[in-house]
Amino acid sequence: MSRISVRGFAVASATAVTTVGAVVGVAAGGTPAADDNNFEAAAADTTLLADIPAGQQAQVQTASLTQQADAQASAADAAAKKSAEESARIQAAKDAKSKKQAAEDRIEAERLAEKKKKKEEAERASRSSVRDASSFAAQGSYTVAQVQAMARQMVPADQFQCFSNIVNHESTWNYRATNPSSGAYGLMQALPGHKMSSAGADWQTNPATQIKWGLSYMDGRYGSPCGAWSFWQANNWY
Repeated sequence: MSRISVRGFAVASATAVTTVGAVVGVAAGGTPAADDNNFEAAAADTTLLADIPAGQQAQVQTASLTQQADAQASAADAAAKKSAEESARIQAAKDAKSKKQAAEDRIEAERLAEKKKKKEEAERASRSSVRDASSFAAQGSYTVAQVQAMARQMVPADQFQCFSNIVNHESTWNYRATNPSSGAYGLMQALPGHKMSSAGADWQTNPATQIKWGLSYMDGRYGSPCGAWSFWQANNWY
């Protein structure tokens, strides 16, 4: 005996309901929707649910559930595929963004490294061009112009203006300037003045020795003459 389709199951069920309704209507004295001959012909061509063996009813129900499960599985597979594709798209976008950021960071790092290299080269060139205090011949006295010329040759070019600003405020470039109340002495008004002896025994009479000491002091305490000048502007001393 062959299996019937789910559609056959539905048709058989509907036919059975219709048939029962028709019988009830006749028994109640109502007018049937079709004449007796048509109804009998339809009934003769229709397989009622009750006529289907119980085993085949179970097969029909099982087939229907299988089809539903297959449909649900297909829908789930499609949803999973769509979700996977969306996740892959989002991940690809993140990866592209990360690669772009990494490339930008690398370019910026290279730019900063090149900038630092050029700055260091400039500083080395500046330091190599300065003269040491001992390279100047000692004189009995020095004019302001001579002292400034010595400083230009001893102080790195990019630091000279800051150095000059401090000296101008402290002593107006008088290498013998003395503060009568505190005892501060020289171009940088070292306090006490004899601290400059670390740069040379002639600290009282040689401006080159004073410049050497002042430059060392500013570098050691403030990092540079410009660092010392920034502090001086904020505090009126250094």
